[in-house]
Amino acid sequence: MENTQEISVLYVDDEENNLVAFKASFRREFKVFTALSAVDAKEILKNNIIHVLITDQRMPVTTGSELLAQAVQDYPDQIRILLTGYSDIDALKDAINLGQIYCYLQKPWNENELKDTIIKAYSIYKSKKDKEAYTGKLEESNEQLEFYLRQKLLS
Repeated sequence: MENTQEISVLYVDDEENNLVAFKASFRREFKVFTALSAVDAKEILKNNIIHVLITDQRMPVTTGSELLAQAVQDYPDQIRILLTGYSDIDALKDAINLGQIYCYLQKPWNENELKDTIIKAYSIYKSKKDKEAYTGKLEESNEQLEFYLRQKLLS
């Protein structure tokens, strides 16, 4: 794996001590952003390229599942993770079906497991982006070949 510092991670949780702990644990590994609410998270998402979005489920105003569902619409290539201390089956169902989460982890997190999960999530993100770039190049090559063939047929 290349340098993990290029991986941008946003962690959203309404408990500030969790944000501080997350940042302290992973700031040397990743480019870490934190937000206390979905509103703050949306502002960060709007102004930064975030590869991996991690959110708590139970937050005031907007739940993690709702934030993830919005992120699917606005940032479809982003990889999403639900990290929560509660095991609410309906919330998990919403996170999977609406938020299209890559992974569900429980608090308190295991630092090594979470780090490995973020790295694997980024690998999926990068593969999606590489595939898009390759597809774009193939489409461009096809257009050039079609143009060349039309020119050949006309001469």
